Amino acid sequence: MAVRLPVPGPSFLRERTIRLHAGPSDPGDPVAIGMGRPSETDDGWWMTHLWAFDDAGIIDTSRVAPRAGPPPAPPLTVMGPVFAGALAGLIGEEHGRQLVRLKLHPAADETQPWERPLIVQLAIRWDPVRAATMRPNALATEALEAFARAIQAAGRPG
Repeated sequence: MAVRLPVPGPSFLRERTIRLHAGPSDPGDPVAIGMGRPSETDDGWWMTHLWAFDDAGIIDTSRVAPRAGPPPAPPLTVMGPVFAGALAGLIGEEHGRQLVRLKLHPAADETQPWERPLIVQLAIRWDPVRAATMRPNALATEALEAFARAIQAAGRPG
């Protein structure tokens, strides 16, 4: 088994526990999620890291895949649309495209895209009206909740 990455530090928001693969007769596998302190670039991009972990450190993305095994699509192809959808109306747009970028930590072997730590670099430009009317912690909470939804959606059979 590969050595797991440690949690990067304390979460900016209170860590949240989610349950992977939970169902009517299955309580699910608990993992915690957290995020780094957001920063903002001069051109308005809000940036942070999001991660999922347990007592041993950052979990592998394969742990959030469906129990039958990871889908053929890379993790962000599965999780990205759910993440962006959960933030619909909060993300800024330019030329009809949402201004959100997600990047996973590199895999040791890119031919095994689900075998990588579940730590995501997030860059987002919030809708200007939302950014002006919501507190920074509220925006961060929305991003962490979207991450939770994306993780849980990754475990549902396609």
